[in-house]
Amino acid sequence: MDSADKNGFYKIGQVARELGVSVELIRAYENEGLLIPERTDKGQRKYKKEDVRWITCIRRLINEQGLNIEGIRRLLALMPCWECGPCTEEEKRTCPAFLGTAKPCWMIKDKLPESCRNENCRECKVYRNAIQCENLKRVLFQPETYLHNKK
Repeated sequence: MDSADKNGFYKIGQVARELGVSVELIRAYENEGLLIPERTDKGQRKYKKEDVRWITCIRRLINEQGLNIEGIRRLLALMPCWECGPCTEEEKRTCPAFLGTAKPCWMIKDKLPESCRNENCRECKVYRNAIQCENLKRVLFQPETYLHNKK
């Protein structure tokens, strides 16, 4: 991969060239809620190697496993954010992520309990673990052990 900047970030064009996809496709993954890029002060997207691995995973889920973007989004919506977040039992009773939604928690942030709204979703344990493609099944089916022990 082309050289990263001093903080280990790559520009969207570099990522697109490396993966052999269009910049528009990467933006579409972001618009569909599958990807949360870092942003510069001027709003330019920037990605780390783990983001590139996640985009590769998304491509595999689509091309090899037959999932579509909606299917991946629904899979991510199953991530039990309430297992690692600061939610109280009262907040869970009204939280759309806990009650069931077709979107991951970071896509419905404005509807989440106050304690979750101030979180940086890119740094959230749920997102950090979701984008580790090889860990997706473990996070979904063993959240009590996985989300509590990983950042």
